[in-house]
Amino acid sequence: MAMATCDIMDFRNPQPALCRKESDCRAPSQAWFTGSYSLQRLSISTKRALICKQWQRLKLVAEANKAENGRAIVDTSLNPRVAALRPSKTMVIADYATALVESGIPVIRLAAGEPDFDTPKPIVEAGTKAIQNGFTRYTPNAGTLELRKAICHKLQEENGLAYSTDEILVSNGAKQSILQAVLAVCSPGDEVIIPAPFWVSYPEMARLADATPKIVQTALLDDFLLTPEKLESVLTERSRLIILCTPSNPTGSVYPRETLQKLAKIVAKHPRLLVLSDEIYEHIMYKPASHTSFASLPGMRERTLTVNGFSKAFAMTGWRLGYLAAPKHFVTACGRIQSQSTSGASSISQKAGVAALGLGYAGGEEVALMVKAFKERRDFLVERLQALDGVKLSVPQGAFYLFPDFSAYFGLEAEGFGKIHDAESLCKYFLEKARVALVPGDAFGNSSCIRISYAASLDSLRTAMDSLEKALSLLQPSAVPLR
Repeated sequence: MAMATCDIMDFRNPQPALCRKESDCRAPSQAWFTGSYSLQRLSISTKRALICKQWQRLKLVAEANKAENGRAIVDTSLNPRVAALRPSKTMVIADYATALVESGIPVIRLAAGEPDFDTPKPIVEAGTKAIQNGFTRYTPNAGTLELRKAICHKLQEENGLAYSTDEILVSNGAKQSILQAVLAVCSPGDEVIIPAPFWVSYPEMARLADATPKIVQTALLDDFLLTPEKLESVLTERSRLIILCTPSNPTGSVYPRETLQKLAKIVAKHPRLLVLSDEIYEHIMYKPASHTSFASLPGMRERTLTVNGFSKAFAMTGWRLGYLAAPKHFVTACGRIQSQSTSGASSISQKAGVAALGLGYAGGEEVALMVKAFKERRDFLVERLQALDGVKLSVPQGAFYLFPDFSAYFGLEAEGFGKIHDAESLCKYFLEKARVALVPGDAFGNSSCIRISYAASLDSLRTAMDSLEKALSLLQPSAVPLR
């Protein structure tokens, strides 16, 4: 008989345990289990494993109360979902680079996804005025009516989407909006379709919902876009959610309207299938590319959860303000999660958000100037990268990232460093030898590429490229030992 995995984590010996067979398990019957899982669609063995997991955790707590040498044992075990989470590699590298700078070692930081511009003055003034006028108390959980009305106006004018204020939920950043959406619509056993390369948090959010991230590889030759054929080939009865990001982090790719229309026709064939459309980089685009909101396509409004925010286009990363637009029943569910976790977003940030949306269509001149600078930087880096031997590149049409393929350098080695095995070791080499912080592509589901953020001045980018080129020139083929 096959073993039933209980996935038990002992707090003193954190190794998975197995019930040799279901009859070996001493957990109570299914009727005892009253956790948050939706059990209806799960197999008997899966239900039993979940029950075992909960029962064994109770046993751990009981054991923690026993005395050992006169001292109480502390149960330091973690929720298995949390224990399985991987740290964000972008944050790890960004924090390490910051620590080097603070210790006096100069590093050019091209790892974090954060604009290097200051928040536009009218937005700052609105936030300052909110403080001075005493607008510093709690707001409604869903956000102020003023901001939700402004978001509705923006969606109608810029995206052709009609939403009422009770279909908008303002949160502490788009990241929270995405997490709450995934938690609200996904159940254990559901699959979340995630095209790779992907933003680092998507798979982990699926795991937090006890869903299964289903990674679908895309190709550089297709500009890292999910093709209709690939989507159709991976869908099953367990498929619940597709996450699309356009413009994309980490590739900068933009989905043409025609491609989205083809994807929408496939989605329409699957009643349970929903789409989370991450549009946080919507205003950072380079002509002739244009943005299409997935919810604006025929038949897609009722099954699309649109996420956007203020961090990227308005250089407001520290203000922590994002929002979800979706049918009311989805927004209500996400609102319940938010009400029991963070509650509403900062009152001050919400006043600033109203000012941001009041700058004009697509952010007006303030955002246009930032986009112009991003395009100049993109063009500079594309020219320099395309001149490097072996580097393959899809020219980004939006956001502020490049995702070049450096796999031609894998297998080479540098004196005093060793062999370059993959993108991660190449990034370590660049940080050590060139003092440039980049993010290896495996963090985004592609081990051949490296993400370069060009949210930095042109002078910094020139210095960075000079240093990277010098570091690459020092790489040599691995020495073959004599026989």
